[in-house]
Parts: sequence; structure tokens; C-alpha cells
Amino acid sequence: MIKNGHHQASKPGEGTEAKPFAIACSPEKRRRIIRVWCDGCYDMVHYGHSNQLRQAKAMGDYLIVGVHTDEEISKHKGPPVFTQAERYKMVRAIKWVDEIVEGAPYVTTLDTLDKYNCDFCVHGDDITLTVDGKDTYEEVKTSGRYRECKRTQGVSTTDLVGRMLLMTKAHHSNIGSSDYQQHTDNFGRGPKGHSPWTGVSQFLQTSQKIIQFASGKEPQPGDTIIYVAGAFDLFHIGHVDFLEAVHKLSDKPYIIVGLHFDQEVNRYKGKNYPIMNVHERTLSVLACRYVSEVVIGAPYAVSKDLLDHFKVDLVCHGKTEVFLDRDGSDPYAVPRTRGILRIVDSRNNLTTDDIVQRIIKNRLLFEARNQKKEAKEMAMIQAMKQREEDKAKERAQAVL
Repeated sequence: MIKNGHHQASKPGEGTEAKPFAIACSPEKRRRIIRVWCDGCYDMVHYGHSNQLRQAKAMGDYLIVGVHTDEEISKHKGPPVFTQAERYKMVRAIKWVDEIVEGAPYVTTLDTLDKYNCDFCVHGDDITLTVDGKDTYEEVKTSGRYRECKRTQGVSTTDLVGRMLLMTKAHHSNIGSSDYQQHTDNFGRGPKGHSPWTGVSQFLQTSQKIIQFASGKEPQPGDTIIYVAGAFDLFHIGHVDFLEAVHKLSDKPYIIVGLHFDQEVNRYKGKNYPIMNVHERTLSVLACRYVSEVVIGAPYAVSKDLLDHFKVDLVCHGKTEVFLDRDGSDPYAVPRTRGILRIVDSRNNLTTDDIVQRIIKNRLLFEARNQKKEAKEMAMIQAMKQREEDKAKERAQAVL
């Protein structure tokens, strides 16, 4: 069980803790709001993206996120999995984001930072290149208005796409298999080897990571405690639209998400589901601003004990999902009997299966995209290495 608190889009200065000295001084002397800029494709948004934005927000007070258009992404990287409208909404749903800029330029410039009154931009410790292999952050780096955060190990779009294309279950437990490793090697390998930014690595959950994503707020008097349950695999825009619709059911919603264990998800969905294991799914759900608390390993059947324990006022279920279990039992029988079951139509029927089908349909395009990206990164690494060697030679000659 992970508490996550209420998360609304904040205004500048809201949600930031005042320093002790700031309370005693006049408003004019209080420190000004630090505005931070991030940008990216944010395609197949996962907890790695969310963690980047969490770290960026911690560096300032107000976080603005620029999201690139489909046209720009296709030009520099290859076809995105999600449309720009879907990606805009996914980024808006991340609880650390205060504002988004639609159609942000692919190359980050000082003009962009100045236009949105941002002090600096933040990016992970990988590298983003244009179609001709240039660093998209070169200008802001040179000007000293660039900050770096740590890339989240164990997750990448390359890895997630690889899990979908190869029908393996090894990723459920992070136990590598030779078939899966061979596939990810082929999928993400450039002509000169693996890039440290694109390669696949193992995700290891820690209590500290969960604490960083959760805010630990308890339900308050007057809150409507709402329970929803499911796999929430490859957390996507369909999930966001559902949770947003649930959130709108009350003036003071406190939404608890029950996440089923991997074995349970595989039992009722089959194939190689879930694509993300329960630890990864936990962080993805915790990053959503509509979620207040997460129950890790929630039972498939919504029981009386669960409803009483959390003092649940309302249980919600998606309109497109199947109610009956394989044995014919109704996992929502108890809340149905109590009259607290609500079927919510989010008007978005997108499922995890649909996402997988998008990938499979365009498999060759996505493989080519990742190999192209890897090749550009390896070329950049070689160029950086050569520059360092040249500088070392110059210093050695200067000493002589």
C-alpha cells in the first residue's frame, strides 16, 4: 500500500515549502520563483520519464514541459507510437508538471527559455541528437543554463518495445533469458556496439524509489474514497482518461488504485502480459496526479474486508472491461450488492492490447528507428572520445 496524496496542477509558487527565513521577511524579499524547462518526445511515457520530471521539479518551483510534434519526431528520430494529442495529455497527467507547451521545438534554444521565463532547462545524463547528429542542447549548455539529472536505470522505450515484440515472460521477474537478451541486442544495437543511453538494463525496485514517487497523504474528512483495480500495464492515455473521469465524480476524490500481481494479470490476460512487472507498474501509477494511493498486489475479487479496511465509498470499473472471471464468478459482487459499484465511461476504449498492436504493425519502422538512434549515439561517443584524446595530447605537448 503506497499513499500518494492529492495532486492538482499548481500555480507558480504553490506546493513549494517556504524557507524559514522567507516567512519572517517581507514578500518583496522572499526568493523569486525558479522556473524550470524540460522538453522531449515523451512517447510511450513510462516511469523513467516521470522520474526525470520529478528530479527537474525538485531543482526549482515551477516546471514547464515542452512536447514535440509528430512531424518533428518523425524527422529526427522516426515514427512515434502515440500521437501528439495523446502525448500532450499523458505529460499533463504527471503530477510534477505545472504546465506544458505543445509543439515545442526539437532543438532547445535560449530564445525558448526566455520566451517562457525559464531559468534553465533540465535533461537526463544521456544525449539527444538532431537528424544530422548535433546535440540539441548545445546552445543552452554553452550558456550555462543547462542542468542534468540522472537517467532512470532499467527502463527505456527500446526495452519496452522489445518486450512486446518478443512474446517472453522473462521480464515479469527480471530474470534474463538467452532469447530475450538476443532480441534486445538485435533491437537496440547500432553498427558499432551498444550505446550506454539506448541499451537495455535491469530495473531494481527500492523503497527509496517508491518514497520519492509517493507523497503519503491520508484521506481527509469529506473526501470520497474511490477504489479502482486492474493491471494498468504500459500505463497509457486510456488509463489516464479513465482515472480522470473517476476523479471528476467527486469534489474531493481520494482514489485508491489496486494493482494485481504479475501472476494474477497473466492468469486473466495470458500471452506475455503484463509487459511491465508490478514494481514498474507501481511507479507508473504513482506518477499520475489523479491517484492518491496504491495497493500493491491487490486481490482480484473486491472483498468486504478490502472495502471496510479502506472505508471505500465508491468502486469504479471501466466500461470496456470484462466483469466475470474465467470460472464465471463476479469479482465485483460485493460492491455491486452494496450499491457502490459505478461503471465509468471515459470515452476512450484504448487498451494495452491496442498499444502492442501498434508496435507489431510497425515493427520494422521501430526497429529501424532504434538502430538509427543507436548509430547516431555511438558516432557522438566516438567524437567525444576523440576530442578528449586530442585535448590530452595538447596538454602533454604544452608540458614539454
